[in-house]
Amino acid sequence: MNFKTRLAVNVLNSGGVVSLPTDTIQGLSCLPLNTSLQRLAKLKQRSSKKGFILISNNIHHFEAYVNDLNLLKKIKLTSAPTTYILTANKNTSKWLLGGHDTVAIRLTDNPLIKNLCTMTNSALVTTSANASGYQVAQNSLKLRVYFKDQLDYIIAPVITANKPSSIINLHTGERLR
Repeated sequence: MNFKTRLAVNVLNSGGVVSLPTDTIQGLSCLPLNTSLQRLAKLKQRSSKKGFILISNNIHHFEAYVNDLNLLKKIKLTSAPTTYILTANKNTSKWLLGGHDTVAIRLTDNPLIKNLCTMTNSALVTTSANASGYQVAQNSLKLRVYFKDQLDYIIAPVITANKPSSIINLHTGERLR
């Protein structure tokens, strides 16, 4: 594991917010702790009624957040990034859920996400690297314009043509995006 990844792990473990390239777009991430989630929502200038996505390479990292473990086990890694909506368990943070009774999760094989989740032994909270209403940051300069010195660490964006993930309600099969 390289120095940048180790530094990002330290920042995440200490409650920080990092910007990093995910399997879809440049994101903002933190561990699913209430203080980190509140800070992330404030950075994004995001309504508390909008939830966040949990992302990991390990399905077991999601078990603490979902109500139906049998349904969770049906999720498999797909070639196109796919976020699944499941009923959240009663202990899941309201900051993560955004006023919903469901949680959004995405399984990925992205090497950076895999390393971060393995080293923190946790799923990551992720959201696009932009303030609400603005385009996603495509470079470090735009990240600094949007967030000034409020991010604890930045792993430089990777320019890709990726789109946000598909979203599927796993209970109904409905495709939401």
